[in-house]
Amino acid sequence: MSPPDRLALVDHADPVLPIVAQCRLLKVARSTLYYRPAPVSDDDLAVMRRMDELHLAWPFYGSRRLAAVLRHDGWAVNRKRVKRLMRVMAIEAIYQKPNTSRGHPGHEVYPYLLRGLVIDRPNQVWCADITYIPMAKGFVYLVAVMDWFSRRVLAWRLSITMDTGFCVEALQEAMERYGQPEIFNTDQGVQFTSAGFVAELQTRGVRISMDGRGRYLDNIFIERLWRSLKYEEVFIKAYGTVAEARQGIGGWLTFYNDERPHQALRYHTPREVFEGVACVYVDNASASLRCAHALPTYTQAQQQQKGID
Repeated sequence: MSPPDRLALVDHADPVLPIVAQCRLLKVARSTLYYRPAPVSDDDLAVMRRMDELHLAWPFYGSRRLAAVLRHDGWAVNRKRVKRLMRVMAIEAIYQKPNTSRGHPGHEVYPYLLRGLVIDRPNQVWCADITYIPMAKGFVYLVAVMDWFSRRVLAWRLSITMDTGFCVEALQEAMERYGQPEIFNTDQGVQFTSAGFVAELQTRGVRISMDGRGRYLDNIFIERLWRSLKYEEVFIKAYGTVAEARQGIGGWLTFYNDERPHQALRYHTPREVFEGVACVYVDNASASLRCAHALPTYTQAQQQQKGID
């Protein structure tokens, strides 16, 4: 049990066992119990908003280059500050790291199962990811569960902390409403390698797939979802409260699922493709997507070879 979970067991109103004794028995420091995090300054929030825009545009920019661009834009920042804010935002540059096969010693890392896989139906592969959502004052984190074939967002949750609970809740809602996938793909974040999240998948017999470290293209569809969400909704609105953010994001995701035509789906909506109303073929770098009952379809290179118009 993690220290935050143990702290939740402390009973401030216990008439018999004082807090000092409870903390000693639970093996947590009293300073941790009484600690209240300092609010993020307005200046940091403004810098984080700009960093989020830069990271969406150029995800390969590291702390050095981000600091240089921010200074060029007039912000008084150094690399140390940029690195600290990147940790708060849970973002990092996309690049090949040394020893990428070594995971955290306390977490099991699963292999990536989607390379070369033909994904041709809904509920074959689901994916999930977390992103940072800026607000007028403060920020929240958003997790979404998406069906890979149809791009439909099946469930989502907002949280003010990067804990595991809101990710597990989104996963449980998606499976309660839509069944379960054959494969579930995520990155190697601690929320997705946690015992609670992995157990939800393993108990249902779902195969677990994880991206390579620093390989955002392994989960490209949900990365594109974040880009569309932020430029079409988040960045043009300054949410004043978490409730406003939940309402605005929920409205946009409903629009994305049910009304917004998707170019890669031949201008059908994700809901139409997920429910089988529309039959599509999508050719992309990681998989050939087509309906199981569709006629044979050729890629652009095959069409040129065969002379297909």
